[in-house]
Amino acid sequence: MRFLSGAAPAHDLTYSDVFMAPARSEVGSRLDVDLSTSDGTGTTIPLVVANMTAVAGRRMAETTARRGALTVLPQDIPIEVVAEVVSWVKQRHLVHDTAITLGPTDTVGDAIHLLPKRSHGAVVVVDEQRRPLGVVTEADTEGEDRFTQLRHVMSTELHTVPAEADPRTGFDLLSAGRRRLAPVVDSDGRLVGVLTRKGALRATLYRPALDDTGRLRVAAAIGINGDVPGKAAALFSAGIDTLVVDTAHGHQERMLAALRAVRKLDPPVPVAAGNVVTADGVRDLAEAGADILKVGVGPGAMCTTRMMTGVGRPQFSAVLECAAEADRLGRHVWADGGVRHPRDVALALAAGAANVMIGSWFAGTYESPGDLYVDPDGRRYKESFGMASARAVSARTADDSAFDRSRKAVFEEGISSARMHLDPTRPGVEDLIDEIVAGVRSACTYAGAASLAEFRERALIGVQSAAGYTEGMPLPASW
Repeated sequence: MRFLSGAAPAHDLTYSDVFMAPARSEVGSRLDVDLSTSDGTGTTIPLVVANMTAVAGRRMAETTARRGALTVLPQDIPIEVVAEVVSWVKQRHLVHDTAITLGPTDTVGDAIHLLPKRSHGAVVVVDEQRRPLGVVTEADTEGEDRFTQLRHVMSTELHTVPAEADPRTGFDLLSAGRRRLAPVVDSDGRLVGVLTRKGALRATLYRPALDDTGRLRVAAAIGINGDVPGKAAALFSAGIDTLVVDTAHGHQERMLAALRAVRKLDPPVPVAAGNVVTADGVRDLAEAGADILKVGVGPGAMCTTRMMTGVGRPQFSAVLECAAEADRLGRHVWADGGVRHPRDVALALAAGAANVMIGSWFAGTYESPGDLYVDPDGRRYKESFGMASARAVSARTADDSAFDRSRKAVFEEGISSARMHLDPTRPGVEDLIDEIVAGVRSACTYAGAASLAEFRERALIGVQSAAGYTEGMPLPASW
């Protein structure tokens, strides 16, 4: 990329400080843009779900991989649980969503508890042979006693989709039946998944992130303390596709030692490490064995590091410098944190990021692990928290003595509880991915780029005032 002024300004920049100017383009459609990345992770869209306990879980991993992104399972989860989740994700279908199932004698209360777990918003009622008997949606539960059995409220006018149907055929079947969704069944009539009309369309617009055997990809993180090589080896055996060695301050001796220990294992997958914000940090971590450098200190929505310590760096400049150094060394960077709009993702990619990590933005979706709550105004939300907060530290130190846990809890650098409201028009992570990908694809066409490599080369960046940023905001009502 290059600056409109010809030279980079002397001060550091955030995403809000910059804009991209249009250039002559031969790209006719944003669907002609290839968003696959070259960092070895196999993502077909440049998005990575951050390893935050309130964000990354099995449902998030399955859903995002199906659309081409990668989810990093948090380091707080026991290794044996991570192994089980990885195995589960690897068994998911590449088109059909995993169904929520209950039996006919289960209750409305059971369904109400499970319905928010997936954005397709339906429970499939099945018999003992997993043959669909009916479908229950949220509308079916309204006004019903929570102890009412589902056989009394389910819709029995079933439309099913054959498992062998391609996405276009599935869409046509749903459209002809005037159905938003339908159970997917095998040749014996047993349930194998759920297909929605929007899901069928997405299957024709996205390419899933697949490993060498054609299964969905998933990553996992470890910290820099304890038996680092033992944990890494266990995750490699579990079949993860990328290993993330993670700590808030990545440019430190413990991180370098951890990376050297991991590198001795001859890792079969890319190793990402961080976080750093300088070229020096990139060089040291790359020399110790990192293939990918996570860039970002302080820009995350749940992070209080800058206000607590004064340490950090404006994210656009951090990504720009670190990406240039990583490129010189044959490495890659992930821009970690600070993205709140699709424009921010596009600007991070223009600055040289191979992938953009997203955390809190995805916390307020059906697919995040937390329970769904409703505030007094009727708005749905989930709770999120920073990974350096007292809440996260407490989870990581559960095996310590009460005295040691109390000492560590004194030092908190993150928000322990924040309400992340679900957008009524975009309540699922796929809805947000649609919005982000549409923005990034359009940005590429404005730059005349048909790939991310071309986008980074051709992007023309200008610096703006706060008034310039405000001018670009849409007005939801007349002035």
